[in-house]
Amino acid sequence: MAHRQLQPHQPPHPLPRERCHHRRHGGNNGLIDGQGLVWWDWLRSHELNHSRPHLVEFLYSEEIVISNLTFLNSPAWSIHPVNVKVHNVTIKTLLDAPLTDGIVPDSCLNVCIEDSTISVSHEAISVKSGLDKYGISIGRPTSDIHISRVDLQASSGAALAFGSEMSGGISGIHADHLRIHGSDKGFSLKTTPGRGGYIKEVIISDVEMDGIRVAIEFIGNLSSHPDDDFDPSELPVIDQITLKNMVGTNISVAGILLGIDSDPFTAICLSNLSFSITDSLHSSPWSCSNVSGYSESVLPEPCSELYAPSSNSSICFSLPSYSALDVA
Repeated sequence: MAHRQLQPHQPPHPLPRERCHHRRHGGNNGLIDGQGLVWWDWLRSHELNHSRPHLVEFLYSEEIVISNLTFLNSPAWSIHPVNVKVHNVTIKTLLDAPLTDGIVPDSCLNVCIEDSTISVSHEAISVKSGLDKYGISIGRPTSDIHISRVDLQASSGAALAFGSEMSGGISGIHADHLRIHGSDKGFSLKTTPGRGGYIKEVIISDVEMDGIRVAIEFIGNLSSHPDDDFDPSELPVIDQITLKNMVGTNISVAGILLGIDSDPFTAICLSNLSFSITDSLHSSPWSCSNVSGYSESVLPEPCSELYAPSSNSSICFSLPSYSALDVA
């Protein structure tokens, strides 16, 4: 299959119709400034003995729309939603601010993020669902998340991240028509023994990337826990992750996919990816261990763990009702 060369800012497929419908409507070109500088200074100087506030947070809510608004300089996360549609918003912080995130769907259902621009220091969109035994016991998964037509920048983190808080489970994530630039990582999946939970049934399609250090990074040995009271036998399940129709320029590393010993990441599927690698210092554009899956039409050629006969494409997660995302 020949690789299609995408023109900047032009999606490779017709844009999908809006897939999320809510009743309430948001703002009209307003601006909310979190004045985060003082919080960032306190954090850098180790003067904080409590957590930083989020700019917008909804609890025990439904059918909320946030639209036509600009959010600046959040002390930490800009939007922490529950059952919300985010449409036509701009989120920005200084790119050297410490650990600022854009939108963080966390233990929630039915979130839609569309037609927006996010530029932050850490993670532009970060999907989460609870941490270690606390997330396992509460058991509130994140599911049915739709992300489309967004421009993302995350200077020191990932444009679209999953975890590492994922103990309640993450599934049913559909992201398409993304433009990612000037970021440390394009896509990140983070977990570790002791998390439990799962990340599965994720499909990311139709993406343009430019100026990215690592295009795809899946890490299974993060070794980060809130305390020592965790069970290392609680292993996460990472399964049915599909990435397709992507073009990347000025990429240093195509992919780092590192699963867990005796608990590999499975059904990792790559289709029609073309990354232009600019960093010759790396011996290989791909690094893989403890992963299995399928790949086709991927440049540079991926790890041997992802080579499989074409008949194995049936392991890949796809959306039959949405042809732009079907795995070939």
